[in-house]
Amino acid sequence: MHPPAADGPALAVNASALARVGTALSDETRRQLLLALLEGPAYPSDLADRLGLSRSNVSNHLACLRGCGLLRSTPVGRRVRYELADPKLAHALADLAALVLFVEHHGADGTCDPGGDCCTPADAPATDPTEADDTDPLAPAAQP
Repeated sequence: MHPPAADGPALAVNASALARVGTALSDETRRQLLLALLEGPAYPSDLADRLGLSRSNVSNHLACLRGCGLLRSTPVGRRVRYELADPKLAHALADLAALVLFVEHHGADGTCDPGGDCCTPADAPATDPTEADDTDPLAPAAQP
């Protein structure tokens, strides 16, 4: 819990939960699974087919997300259905997916370096932050 801000009430922060969500979102496959589960509960085989991933890969990532407390699993006959563990997580993911980020590149001395590549993967195309981008940066990558 943080102390009260000078201009408002205290904000309770569960740093552990925040770290788990951050770790989950840092992996492309887990990010795709979480976003797919925003649409509602699903079975691993259906998620694998929808996302073009192997069933074993999906199962491993779902187990990881469940172990972190982000997903809940429910046995249904011989299958297991997965869903987001908390409606607040769905709201938070939807809000994060709607973010529009303006990234500034910084040089070694910490000053802005618009041509720098510190925040951009080496294979990403250069973009002008003043141009509007209608693509969803957290949407699953298109499959070939």
